[in-house]
Amino acid sequence: MVGRHVEAQAQVAAVSKGSLPGDIQGKRSNFMDYKTISYTVADGVATLTLCRPEKLNAFTAEMLHELLQAFESIDADDAVRAVIVTGAGRAFCAGADLSAGAATFRRADSVASPRHPQASIDYSSDKSRDGGGRLTLRIFRCLKPVIAAINGPAVGIGATMTLAMDIRLASDKAKIGFVFARRGIVPEAASCFFLPRIVGISRALEWCYSGRVYSAAEAKAGGLIREVYAEDQLLGAAREMAHEIIDNTSPVAIALIRQMMWRGLGMSDPMQAHRIDSRAIISRGRSADVAEGVQSFLEKRPAKFVDRVSADMPDYFPWWDEQPYL
Repeated sequence: MVGRHVEAQAQVAAVSKGSLPGDIQGKRSNFMDYKTISYTVADGVATLTLCRPEKLNAFTAEMLHELLQAFESIDADDAVRAVIVTGAGRAFCAGADLSAGAATFRRADSVASPRHPQASIDYSSDKSRDGGGRLTLRIFRCLKPVIAAINGPAVGIGATMTLAMDIRLASDKAKIGFVFARRGIVPEAASCFFLPRIVGISRALEWCYSGRVYSAAEAKAGGLIREVYAEDQLLGAAREMAHEIIDNTSPVAIALIRQMMWRGLGMSDPMQAHRIDSRAIISRGRSADVAEGVQSFLEKRPAKFVDRVSADMPDYFPWWDEQPYL
């Protein structure tokens, strides 16, 4: 763990300057040539770094597209066991890129805006979908644990994109803001589903009503942040947390647990959970991983799990029907 921590310290130091170490830059060439993010995989951990440091990693349509592609790659790659999302430079993500000024959110007036023949807005068109929601819904469907390492200001979409991530860690330099009401708009990225479930309805409304930017310490007290670290310790702590999972668990079990827990938030009766639990227990009970997990425990040795997310998910998976956008 010490070696990984030191390696991560070096990487976060370079990220704080808006760059990546040479060995990590070299690994970038193994993936798509992204322009607004970097995507590296090392030791089972995929690190997604928002890379527009000169703009405080402000969110753009191109960044959305690249993040969606990256999460597709993550789910398809059995070498990736966990994901860390962080930012280059001094910010995590300062929110939407507002360089277009007042026209930033005026999609309904654009030539590409979806319209009915009578010229009214077609709200059910796929083109009407909020970009932040596209991202959080893709993260929601991810089969690998996702850890946010919030290294600096996370405002607007910079805050809401983290809500579908499993664990949020923050630097003591981080500030969080659901600033939408101060811009005359509303929270996006399916925030009304995620945020109250994480921090409770009262605190979610307080933060969204006021639109104020607050400290990482307040975010931790409110249950949004798991832990706050010194700036130079953040990425190392995130990697250690990722390896606590990677080094000790079955990838297929983790993929199932992630979807069971997240989708359980929408269940209306515990019987629904019982049905899924029962299917998981009976199907996984026959697997090579469970035999290895029990045997390794009895023999007091580390387990060597062989089942792969790409090939060994149970036959009842997925157990849900994806909701259409209407």
